[in-house]
Amino acid sequence: MNKLIKNKFLKIIQIIMAIKAPFQLLMLLGIFFLASVCVSSRSDHDQENPFFFNANRFQTLFENENGHIRLLQRFDKRSKIFENLQNYRLLEYHSKPHTLFLPQHNDADFILAVLSGKAILTVLNPNDRNSFNLERGDTIKLPAGSIAYLANRADNEDLRVLDLAIPVNRPGQFQSFSLSGNQNQQSFFSGFSKNILEAAFNSNYEEIERVLIEEQEQEPRHRRGLRDRRHKQSQEANVIVKVSREQIEELSRHAKSSSRRSASSESASRRSASSESAPFNLRSREPIYSNEFGNFFEITPEKNPQLQDLDILVNYAEIREGSLLLPHFNSRATVIVAVEEGKGEFELVGQRNENQQEQREYEEDEQEEERSQQVQRYRARLTPGDVYVIPAGYPNVVKASSDLSLLGFGINAENNQRSFLAGEEDNVISQIQRPVKELAFPGSAQDVESLLKNQRQSYFANAQPQQREREEGRSQRKREPISSISGTF
Repeated sequence: MNKLIKNKFLKIIQIIMAIKAPFQLLMLLGIFFLASVCVSSRSDHDQENPFFFNANRFQTLFENENGHIRLLQRFDKRSKIFENLQNYRLLEYHSKPHTLFLPQHNDADFILAVLSGKAILTVLNPNDRNSFNLERGDTIKLPAGSIAYLANRADNEDLRVLDLAIPVNRPGQFQSFSLSGNQNQQSFFSGFSKNILEAAFNSNYEEIERVLIEEQEQEPRHRRGLRDRRHKQSQEANVIVKVSREQIEELSRHAKSSSRRSASSESASRRSASSESAPFNLRSREPIYSNEFGNFFEITPEKNPQLQDLDILVNYAEIREGSLLLPHFNSRATVIVAVEEGKGEFELVGQRNENQQEQREYEEDEQEEERSQQVQRYRARLTPGDVYVIPAGYPNVVKASSDLSLLGFGINAENNQRSFLAGEEDNVISQIQRPVKELAFPGSAQDVESLLKNQRQSYFANAQPQQREREEGRSQRKREPISSISGTF
């Protein structure tokens, strides 16, 4: 791509030189050339790494001055390797202070995770309702078909929520059903015939229409003044609306907080029942990995009934500036990771040619299969809003160039095991017996063990090698004991 651009640019320069164009025109063309190369390079880099989804791969479903909802492109449309993610979608919800996402239900299960801000989530049941105060780190399952509404209760902080959606009707597609109606979005009540509605509510259709259904050409008086100031609104402009402080206080009156504030005097049975629907907070629990370089929190299906039937884990990583989440892989779980805050770099070791958009066909090409066994490194720079996917079994590592926060959803998570390839603890390579080390690696078993002991940290470490000066003072040894994978990082 870049060579083609360069060749075309040189031809244009030759033509301009032949007609003696002014120097300013040459400079202008040079700027255009550099810009096109940069854009092309970034696009090519994105295309070559199927595991990385930058923020512009989110599609805006609707947006107004109160907030927006965006949907990430389908994973299985990006690469054949994500076929098992066909029925999983990722959404981002963002709203301003004192706003309300109006009641609706979806034909999909949702796992909601609060990235920032404070919210009130109300979930309706046939005979009651549950309201929850949500804060950063709170996570909750919203079952398919649950009518719910979400308010930003903060006075001066935006609300950001990341949703993992699992459709129950059509793979990879879900439908929203709005309870309320307005000029831009019909209530699902409007889909029923008049005589059915009259029988169902035992009322005249005119009254039903006035109370529940807005005609498309009409609009409530209290919204007209606001709407007159909206000339370029989207089709779903009234899905997120402004609410008063008094209305927020009314909504929060009976709201319960996440499980981290459960009273210690509660009975075990009550806690168990509460955990079936109550939010849980990742960051309030003890991290499963922790040292001066970072923290890693995780809740697995075995530990939470909300996650069990969906076979999903949720984790949260805090990596401090200049630190590394050491190389590791998951045995069963494919993890979808979103960058919440900070910047860094992600590396994943896969097979060559996984960046190609392969045709979906059942017969296997033996030559392609043979080529795919070559190891290749996939790298991406991480910024807030980016997403990357770690398939089961694929070694990966993350380096933080500033304090980095990552939220992950693990698919097929039951009995998943995380194996580290470096570090003092939980290092799977250190479990290999010495005779096998002699056969498996170019270096001796003693060399392998000596190399593994150089890293005294576990899970997280300094991104700058601490042994470099010491190694320079030693005599050079030919030692590449783990070249098949580690050499790729």
